[in-house]
Amino acid sequence: MRTIFLADAHLMSPDDANYRQLLRFLHSLEGELDTLYIMGDLFDFWLGFPSHPFTQYDAVLDALERLVVRGCRLVYFEGNHDFHLGPIFSQRLRAEVHSGPAIECLHGKRLYLCHGDQINREDRLYRLLRNLLRSSPVAASIRHFPPSWAEKIKVSLQKQSQAGYVMKSARWDYRKIILDFARTLQQQGCDGLVTGHFHLALREDIPGPPFAVLSLGDWMGQLTYGEMLDGELRLMTYCEQSS
Repeated sequence: MRTIFLADAHLMSPDDANYRQLLRFLHSLEGELDTLYIMGDLFDFWLGFPSHPFTQYDAVLDALERLVVRGCRLVYFEGNHDFHLGPIFSQRLRAEVHSGPAIECLHGKRLYLCHGDQINREDRLYRLLRNLLRSSPVAASIRHFPPSWAEKIKVSLQKQSQAGYVMKSARWDYRKIILDFARTLQQQGCDGLVTGHFHLALREDIPGPPFAVLSLGDWMGQLTYGEMLDGELRLMTYCEQSS
């Protein structure tokens, strides 16, 4: 059986190439997958409104449900585009939802799993915004939002995110930030780090006690994902002809 890690698809429309490719990938995993870890930002925007205004994602939800019905464990680490996931994930898909990082023992390895948006401690403005958006009052208020607010909130967050990513990637060395963070985890007794968020496809080993770093890239232009096989973390690229 297989363990797959997937992040940063930023799905928008069923007409988009990465949306169609993800559906084909998920279909190819049916009956073969032990655990699917979604490491955040699967959707370009998702909040768990009771009215479910995001019907453009129904095909993906159906594909995830088929995996779960066939025995797949679904674990979702909320990102900075999809959080307060709501009952569709916790009830219909029976997903284990994490609002922050977690440490899990997989294949005998102690792995630190996270979306990654909290790794860069210098990004203080974002960390402040994150704490506000993830607060209990905001979570409680979502059930009272009219569905028409969903599109307005989405457009506002998308504009901020797109502008911020260009600026931040020019300002900071993401590879160094990830590896420096990984070394602190290594000192704390972890065996590996799996992260999304940075859109950086990276698989490296850190010298010293064995420690594997896996940054998942994205399911946009790169179509990269992670897989754990025989205790080893691997960075993979989806090829349609192999599905």
